[in-house]
Amino acid sequence: MHAVFDSSTLILLAKVDLLRPVAEDVEIFIPARVRAECLAKDTFDASMIAAMIAEKRITVERAGPDAAVRKLTRDFRIERGEAEALRLARSRECVLAVDDGPTIKACRVLGQPFATAIHFLIRLRSAGRLDAEAGVIKLENLARFGRYAERIVEDAARRIREEGR
Repeated sequence: MHAVFDSSTLILLAKVDLLRPVAEDVEIFIPARVRAECLAKDTFDASMIAAMIAEKRITVERAGPDAAVRKLTRDFRIERGEAEALRLARSRECVLAVDDGPTIKACRVLGQPFATAIHFLIRLRSAGRLDAEAGVIKLENLARFGRYAERIVEDAARRIREEGR
């Protein structure tokens, strides 16, 4: 599977130590703006992302014409990094990994397939790469760092616990 990641999902997965396991199954692409956003601070997640770029586990690509990116920022009122990621995902015809609410709305309007950090967690659990206990702990950490509605977290917890029964 190929996916373009925006900074929110990349950082969330790094914070809860799921980025490397996800990268084993997913070829990760990011635009230059997302790289800049992710590496702007001296944090654990920034160090992990920088290392994975250096290891070529994350590929940085040009998003496309600036005019197209500006149009997305203007039309959907999303930030430049999210617009670049959305543009790159559309040009590569692949999933956009995003946890930013306005960008998820843009994906829905445009018919752009997307996945959140929680989707990747559930996918790891479904593949048997995490047991239920570890999955719930990772979900609790995602919920602490992310801005998920309570019903989304509850549904994800149910799915993580039921997987493998």
